Amino acid sequence: MIAASNPSEENHVLIVAAGVGARAGLDLPKQFELISGKPMLRHSVESFLAHSAIDHLWIVVAAGQEEQANRALAPISAYNLVIGGATRQQSVFNGLAAIQQAGGAKNILVHDAARPFVPAPVIDHLLTKLKSASGAIPVLPSVDTMIKQVDNQLDQAVDRNSLWRVQTPQAFDFQKLFSAHNRFVSDKNASDDAQIFKADGHGVATVDGDETLKKYTLPSDFAEKGTQHMGQTRTGMGYDVHQLAAGEDLWLGGIKIDHDKGLAGHSDADVLLHALTDALLGTIGAGDIGDHFPPSDPQWRGVASTRFVQHAAALIAAKGGMIHNVDMTVICEAPKIKPHRDAIQSKIAEILSVEIDQVSIKATTTERLGFTGRKEGIAAQAIATISL
Repeated sequence: MIAASNPSEENHVLIVAAGVGARAGLDLPKQFELISGKPMLRHSVESFLAHSAIDHLWIVVAAGQEEQANRALAPISAYNLVIGGATRQQSVFNGLAAIQQAGGAKNILVHDAARPFVPAPVIDHLLTKLKSASGAIPVLPSVDTMIKQVDNQLDQAVDRNSLWRVQTPQAFDFQKLFSAHNRFVSDKNASDDAQIFKADGHGVATVDGDETLKKYTLPSDFAEKGTQHMGQTRTGMGYDVHQLAAGEDLWLGGIKIDHDKGLAGHSDADVLLHALTDALLGTIGAGDIGDHFPPSDPQWRGVASTRFVQHAAALIAAKGGMIHNVDMTVICEAPKIKPHRDAIQSKIAEILSVEIDQVSIKATTTERLGFTGRKEGIAAQAIATISL
C-alpha cells in the first residue's frame, strides 16, 4: 500500500523508465543496461535518494518490467513502481495520477532514466527556482554551428545563441503539471513535460544544466561503457575521532552496538561512517564532511550518518565514478569490534550498493596508550578507491 503524502511539505521525483531502447540496439531495455558497473536506472535512483530534499521516489516502468526493475535496484526499496503507457506522455501521466491518488505533492521532478548521472547541484538549483516559479528546466548552450538541412544538403545556418539544449530532471508545481497532463491532447507531439506545461499556459524558467546529464540513446553512447573507467583511479583518505560519553548511543558503521557508553557528536556520531564519508569525498576533491553537513546546521542534529555516506557516494556517481573498494580500521579498547564486524561490513556494502568483498573492516587498539587507550574515545581511519 502506498502511504498518503503531505503535499505541503514534500518534493517527489518521477523517473520515467518505461522505454524499450530500440535506438540503442541492445539486448536489454537500456534503463537496465550496465553503465559504470551498475544498471543505468540505479544511478539516478541512488542520486535522488541521497539528496536530503527529496521525500518520495516513483519509477514508471513498462508492463512486465517490474521484476527486472526490482532486481536492478535491490536491496533498495524506498520507491514505488507505476506501470507506464504507450507514449512517454502517457507514462508520465500514469505516474502523476498515482501520486495524486496517494495524496499529491507540493513539487515534482520528472526525470528520464536515460540520463543516469544526476548532479546534486542541479537538483538544488531546480528546487530553489521553484520558490519563485511554477516550472523550471536545466538547459545548456549550443556550442556547435547549427544548420537547417533539406534533402541532405545545407539549407542555412541557424543562430545558435537562440538555441539551448534541454535536459532532465524538470521541476514543476505538482498540481499544475498534473492538470496540464490531464488536459493534454494525447495525439499531439511533446517530447518533454516543459512543452506540455507551457501549452497549458504556464511559464517555464531555466537553470544551468550540466554536461554530466548526458542522455544515453544510440549504440555509440553505450560503446563507452567498457572503457569509460580506464582514465583515472583515485584514492581518498578519511580520519575521525569522537568522545565516548555516558547516556549516548553507540553507532559504528551504521550498526547500533550495546555498550555502557556511546559516541558524542552533532549527528549520531558514527565515527566509522564519518571517516568513510571523508574518504569518499576525497576521491573527487569535494572537501570534507563539515563542508556538506556543517555541525552548526540544526537539521543534522541526531541524523543517521548513513545519509552522509549516501550523499558522498551519489556525488561520485554523478561524476560517472564507480566505487571499487573501501578499507576501514576502528581504533579502540572497547567495545570489541570482531563480534560486530560482519554486520558492519554488510551494512556498509548495502549503503554503497557494492559487494561484501569490496568492504574491509579491521580493528586495533593502541595498547592502552593515548585517549583511545584510556577508553575516552574511538578513532577510525578509512581509504576509498574509485575509478573516474
